[in-house]
Amino acid sequence: MGKLNPTLLRYLTDEDVAILAGVEMGMRNHELVSAPLAVSLSKLQISGSHRILRELCKHRLLSYERGKKYDGYRLTNLGYDYLALNNLTKRNIISSFGNQIGVGKESNIYTVATEEEEELCLKLHRLGRVCFRKVTEKRDYHKHAKSLSWLYLSKLSATKEFAYMKALHDEGFPVPRPISFNRHCVVMELIKGTLLNHILELKNPEKLYDQLMDLIIRFANCGLIHGDFNEFNIMVTEEEDAVIIDFPQMLSTEHSDAEMYFNRDVNCIRTFFKKRFRYESEFFPKFSDVDRTCSLDAQVRCTGFTREMARSLDIELGLENEDSSDENEKDENEVDDEEKQERHNEREKETCQDNVSDKNGRLSESISKEFDEKINVGSSPNVGTGDTFSDAESNKETNDGGSSDVDSGDAFSESDKFSVSSTVNSHHDEIKKRIKQQIRKKKLKESQKRCYAKGEASAVRRSRRQNANHIKESHDFWGM
Repeated sequence: MGKLNPTLLRYLTDEDVAILAGVEMGMRNHELVSAPLAVSLSKLQISGSHRILRELCKHRLLSYERGKKYDGYRLTNLGYDYLALNNLTKRNIISSFGNQIGVGKESNIYTVATEEEEELCLKLHRLGRVCFRKVTEKRDYHKHAKSLSWLYLSKLSATKEFAYMKALHDEGFPVPRPISFNRHCVVMELIKGTLLNHILELKNPEKLYDQLMDLIIRFANCGLIHGDFNEFNIMVTEEEDAVIIDFPQMLSTEHSDAEMYFNRDVNCIRTFFKKRFRYESEFFPKFSDVDRTCSLDAQVRCTGFTREMARSLDIELGLENEDSSDENEKDENEVDDEEKQERHNEREKETCQDNVSDKNGRLSESISKEFDEKINVGSSPNVGTGDTFSDAESNKETNDGGSSDVDSGDAFSESDKFSVSSTVNSHHDEIKKRIKQQIRKKKLKESQKRCYAKGEASAVRRSRRQNANHIKESHDFWGM
């Protein structure tokens, strides 16, 4: 992911930002964006564009990679951050960048300030980390697409969080005041408080406990369930009042698993207060106590709420919701494009795997010949169960030659000889099978290994080398 260093932002030119935006647009339908496509989408002249691309790769805003069919550029997380920060600064939402104040499994949090020196909070969504990659199982704002870009998923997560935060703030819930968002960045009010997880002692734990339980019921009465209501997502002010943060995982009370998530939120608070503050109360809300008064889940198109449910509740959406539905339709169209691209990539992967399997099939014959030569069942008596096999051979020689004083009754019987030889043969077959599997896996990994290029010059050298090899092979074939 890399650490965000905004000092380079002041040196970016309009051409640099245009190239970054062009690569971003190209990545909607392409895994790797070629240089001509990036320049055409950025609406710049071709002259000088390669120098700009080279400088952006140098500062790790872009990465030049080698694909299956062609080489191209990919937008990095740092380049995506710079595009969002450039947009926010041009709109005069933020003017200075501060320190990092928090790190989560799917976000980084920084302090920023406006021109009037008002401190704000900037949340950068970072989906794709190793600790949280099961987004398709935990979230559904990706419209159940099989595979999407982590940058695009981060953008969807930030859009959802801003929508939830705005709707809850308008209803009077204790949440940070949302200010603006762009791409995967959300700008909100900076809360002067401490995470509940960092607090070791409270003056009045009963008051905070009742306040949190009341918030769970208020969420449910509006048709929402937080889904991650724990000590890591609750801020406590100096007056010991609670402020709720982190909303991308919220779901509707009409969800099929709504009661389970509701009880989980309640049990998280009860367990934490019992362990940390040694406070336990017999009074806690139940899902049956929910009395639905409004429909915030319909306004923000919450998880688990469908259009059929909206019609059944006779909900009339306003102009803002129509705009949001249009945006959702656009997102669905973008997801459809991503699904088409994913299907195309899967077809290419299947063809590549077929080619690899053909190569492995050709190699299997050579592998089998090699191991038949090296490992023969009767050629090397020291392989496998060495002592047993050698003893059997020596006994056989002495019995045949008659030079041994051991009677035939003391020697191995026919059944014992058969059992020894069968165990040795099976042991040799198992060894051969395992070694062949290891070689096949190694060859498959080498064939599917992704090679990364440092720039376009390596691609030119590679093509020239391939052409030279083709010419050499043709000369050898025709005897020239």
